Amino acid sequence: MTEATVDGGTSTGSTFASQFPQPTREQWQRLVAGVLRKSKVLGENDAPERPEDLLATTTYDGIKLSPLYTEAAARPGLPGLSPFVRGSRAAGHAADGWDVRQLHADRDPARANESVLADLENGVTSVFLQVGDGALAPDDLARALDGVLLDLAPVALTTGADFVAAGDALLAVFRASGVAPGELRGNTGADPISHHARTGAGADPAAAAELAARVHAQFPALQAIAVDGQPYHEAGGSEGQELGAATAAGVAYLRALTDAGLDVDTALGLLEFRFAATAEQFPTIAKLRAARRLWARVAQASGASAAAGAQRQHALTSWAMTTRRDPWVNMLRTTVASFAAGVGGADAITVRAFDAAIGLSDPFSRRIARNTQALLLEESHLAQVIDPAGGSWFVEQLTDDLARTGWAFFQEIERRGGIVAVLDSGWLAGQLAEVRARRDKDIADRTDPITGVSEFPNLTEAPVVREPAPDVPVSAAGLPRVRYAEPYETLRDRSDALLAASGARPSVFLATLGPLAQYTARAGFAGNLFAAGGIAAVEAGITAVDEGAVEQILERWTAAGRPATVVLASSEKVYATLAAPVAAALRAAGARRILLAGQKAHGADLDGYVYTGCDALAVLHATYETLAESPEGAK
Repeated sequence: MTEATVDGGTSTGSTFASQFPQPTREQWQRLVAGVLRKSKVLGENDAPERPEDLLATTTYDGIKLSPLYTEAAARPGLPGLSPFVRGSRAAGHAADGWDVRQLHADRDPARANESVLADLENGVTSVFLQVGDGALAPDDLARALDGVLLDLAPVALTTGADFVAAGDALLAVFRASGVAPGELRGNTGADPISHHARTGAGADPAAAAELAARVHAQFPALQAIAVDGQPYHEAGGSEGQELGAATAAGVAYLRALTDAGLDVDTALGLLEFRFAATAEQFPTIAKLRAARRLWARVAQASGASAAAGAQRQHALTSWAMTTRRDPWVNMLRTTVASFAAGVGGADAITVRAFDAAIGLSDPFSRRIARNTQALLLEESHLAQVIDPAGGSWFVEQLTDDLARTGWAFFQEIERRGGIVAVLDSGWLAGQLAEVRARRDKDIADRTDPITGVSEFPNLTEAPVVREPAPDVPVSAAGLPRVRYAEPYETLRDRSDALLAASGARPSVFLATLGPLAQYTARAGFAGNLFAAGGIAAVEAGITAVDEGAVEQILERWTAAGRPATVVLASSEKVYATLAAPVAAALRAAGARRILLAGQKAHGADLDGYVYTGCDALAVLHATYETLAESPEGAK
């Protein structure tokens, strides 16, 4: 056989791979079992049939993620052809990249216009405006878009209750622009179902369909309805739930549009789907690929032409994953998320600025957001490869699993009367709440760590201050809108309030016992845990384990101001000698709460433990309760 060489010629002989023995799955399993025995996960005599199952993890959708994939689950088709798993366009993004769509939420039309023009001059390719509900007023759209070349820059809106007024205002701007109607693109952003999901206010898909019919009659290249999966994601839902709910909402709009007299192909062309892109890059990639497959199936079942089933996707980096504390880390989160959205084939991507959870973004944060996409497109050339993840057995399997999970959830919604019915009945909220509870537990015990917040927090960070941004409307009658970091950030706020009132942060005494090598790992772990809640760990201890150790610990505790909570940190060997007498002496001297870094009491009178996998939020709340009960106050 002939084989291409590096310089373009050919050579005869076998490939490099053929020079090595072909490994089998059984050989790999034996090696895995050996590693697991060395790490004590398996006993010496344990011989499970599938040792790799011990390395598998399970998603919130119940999908098992294996450490090894050796075959693809299903044939994903070809790019640009139904079911569009590999992308809605045959050439992918290779011709012109994806649409870089920047969000603007400033209610002041002059400032909004300034930031819009700055973005368009520096790499952004379309405008994304938040209109109504305390954001930019519909009547101010013309001022905000002044100077925008509307034949070159599409305009998309995100709206709430005022979607008809916002849509009509955008149409008026387009009519006054002098641009040929067929050259104007974007989306008027009508989405009463999402507004209903967030607020419980009445949903009227028929009103959105009526607006869409007018949009299509006047501007045939313009889309009218945004089918938003974010409310379900931001309520704590899984990828499969977001897929199923968004598909059900799309079907509700499709019915309303055809009821309004539009043919199926035209109706499909008036919809754009919005999905959250998270720092979990592979689930995000698979979710976008699966979403196109689901929608192609809906289009097929509706009698549409094959080409009409290509779902238009707008991916936005997740609001739920953003943090107010150490917000600079959000730049890293959004980089991973936008990478995943691009690889997943999104047609348009919005990178939320790193300060999005704090308030209105400033010019610097908007520049970083748009340059994140510029780096992916211009420096990394990410758009030059069609379906970069295609062919990966892991991605193909996950895409198939998510498609099946999302389709099953969609079918259950339809069986229960459709998306509006399950929102009104509370069934959907209950389903999302079950996943949110599992996610909350993982965040509390830091199985799902939040860098800069629940892990590696910076107690001395300077706060980032921004002007308040208009809120996305929510109410108790609708789905909650949560950020994963909020439970820890609430405690950090409490710490800041105590610092402002007393001049000192709340603290615990970290009693280190023995030489540095004996306690450093556990002391570092404990200090990190308490800092996540805004509690400083005052570290002091003894290096010699001798008869004077107990008295020395008491002296250091007193010198530290006698904090109400004490944490002992050392090795199991030192605990066996000192944990019980030190805890007893501290208790007798007035320490109200004594914890141990580890999981074994060693005969000591303890109030609890801190260890990998413990409920960090419970530990932190209990520490604040002890603080409130203590006569030492902020100590």
